[in-house]
Amino acid sequence: MADDKNKRDVRDRNRVSADEDYEVEYFARENGVTIEQVRELIKPTATIVKP
Repeated sequence: MADDKNKRDVRDRNRVSADEDYEVEYFARENGVTIEQVRELIKPTATIVKP
């Protein structure tokens, strides 16, 4: 995810970062689910990027 929140592209709009609380909270609020449910949804689909 970009450090500058104003510089976004399509990739940022298609994914929710489990490391960013505000993204998880927004997704939960917009979809009528709990934060815990969002984190459970993210777990099996998490992409691990190795440096």
